[in-house]
Amino acid sequence: MHICIRLNAANDIVLPVHYNHIVQGFIYNMIDRELAEFLHSKGYGEGRKFKLFCFSNILGKSNIDSANGTITFKPPIKLEVSSPDEYFCESFANTVLKKEAKLGKNLLEIESIEISRQDVLDNKIVLKTLSPITAYSTLLRPDQRKYTCFFQPGEEDFNRIVEENLRKKYRAYTGMQPPEEKVWFSPITQPRLHIVKYKGYIVKGYTCRLSVEGPRELLQMAVDAGLGGKNSQGFGCVKLAE
Repeated sequence: MHICIRLNAANDIVLPVHYNHIVQGFIYNMIDRELAEFLHSKGYGEGRKFKLFCFSNILGKSNIDSANGTITFKPPIKLEVSSPDEYFCESFANTVLKKEAKLGKNLLEIESIEISRQDVLDNKIVLKTLSPITAYSTLLRPDQRKYTCFFQPGEEDFNRIVEENLRKKYRAYTGMQPPEEKVWFSPITQPRLHIVKYKGYIVKGYTCRLSVEGPRELLQMAVDAGLGGKNSQGFGCVKLAE
């Protein structure tokens, strides 16, 4: 399920260029306190935990001030949030309608909210990325120092990592084994690299249009929970392309 909110403000909206942590905090503040605590401290699944929500980049006209490290949005702006958990979506939607919205130091007014189920009806779909998809592995250099290698859509390692991640999310949320059929990812447009800082760490991700083919249950999880890693940090939010 996807929730798109439109926010307005009396003045320009000024944020750090790398604002993902601010949007993440905004979302946690807009859901039930017990649910927020569960997601923050526990999450879904055994072993590696999943938050099972994701969010888009902020959508709107903007200008970047590189010297000051800020981005200024001309209101109104839009933000899309998604999750397979209907309780999360209901909690977020209900609270957004009641609470004053604050994004960083900016006071915002909720102009509208739109809820879309984004139902997957076929085993082959086209997805539009709303925030960069990140797929990575931690490898060892010859001197045994660790480094992170990021992969882009179209590479074999990207497909393997994103598919494995999708199966883990399905297992974590449903408690069942995912369908055995393979999931295929093919970029339709040239992937565009984005380099994002999240709380001091560099994350590389890619946006593009993707053709995805596989079991509908896994495709639905992709649409709702996002693709790749770090979804709750603002990566891998996707929607069905129009």
